[in-house]
Amino acid sequence: MADEPIGRGPVHLSLLMGPKLARPVPQEVSEALLSAQITATAGERTGFQLAFDLSKTGVISRRLLPEGFFDPKTRVIISVAVKGTSSVLLDGIVVRHEVGASNQPGNSTLTVTGEDLQLIMDLEERTDRFPNLAPSQRVERILQRYADYGIQSRVIREQIEQPPHERLRVEYQAGSTDLGYVNELAQANGYTFYLDPGPRPGRSTAYWGPEQRLGQRQHALNVNMGPESTVDQVTFAYDGTAREEPQARVQDPTTRESRLLPQPDIGPLRPPLGRRATPALKRKTLSGTAKRELGQAQALALARAATSADSINGSGSLDVNRHGYVLRPRELVGVRGAGVTYDGDYYVKSVTHNLRPGSFRQNFTLSREGLIARGTSVRP
Repeated sequence: MADEPIGRGPVHLSLLMGPKLARPVPQEVSEALLSAQITATAGERTGFQLAFDLSKTGVISRRLLPEGFFDPKTRVIISVAVKGTSSVLLDGIVVRHEVGASNQPGNSTLTVTGEDLQLIMDLEERTDRFPNLAPSQRVERILQRYADYGIQSRVIREQIEQPPHERLRVEYQAGSTDLGYVNELAQANGYTFYLDPGPRPGRSTAYWGPEQRLGQRQHALNVNMGPESTVDQVTFAYDGTAREEPQARVQDPTTRESRLLPQPDIGPLRPPLGRRATPALKRKTLSGTAKRELGQAQALALARAATSADSINGSGSLDVNRHGYVLRPRELVGVRGAGVTYDGDYYVKSVTHNLRPGSFRQNFTLSREGLIARGTSVRP
């Protein structure tokens, strides 16, 4: 499958595997690959599944499987080159493999499933203390433990200052995994955490910060535009109950009087992509904020308001060769041809890559907080 051409332009898949330092697989393994599916979703770990032809006399069943080549914790790196441009789709770890033996010749398969390198951050529970360290500084210190996997960090300072006060409170990671604690800190600040594989095989960037809704757009998705269409179809939905208005109270430690915090401005976390913002139909009372310091309570209210803001969702599918580019998750993309209400820029919430001999298709979901494009044109 590694050298299968797709449509007008060749799409080449590269598969690397190994205990920790992944290397190109033997040719027999790449030729036995029947399909690859990789799903990357904002706020979740990336998962993958590989299916191989398991011939009784092949090198996989005779030597590699008994030797542990596909055992759990084996590292897997998948990249594709589309018309000469290479993209790393996955840097992950095998979690499970299954053998399906069949009486029919050619129907026996080996299925390998796993997750991205976030898995190695979720295997051991730790107890640690972080005196005088803000949330972003704690994340930086934790991520340093995984540098030998080629992971470099990109940590954005929290939007609302939460200065540490060791005399009043020492922050602890109490019996949770590194991944669990990092995600807990992200959620408390309206942030997201994920690993972005690449740009070279064996390298990844650990991103902790707000969803990236600024900067360069990916090549636009064209729908309902005749020969200019690059997407098979896109379906949009407006969920009026998705957005919430958080109600957070804080208490003065001296007077014991409580007050309701004003509604936060989510602009710093979620720069608007739509011109007409959707209203919040629901109110959500946040529990426990009165016992927290002011900065922590404000951060929680901001996080709730921001993460519930996306009322507009889209889903669709495309053929990579027809589109001409690999759609990347957790970035911005424009939509043309859906009409005035739903054209414009969107955040790519998830992408599922489906690769088979002669085919590379992607299913995707999009989101934003409002209707109608903010600009008069979609780029590029």
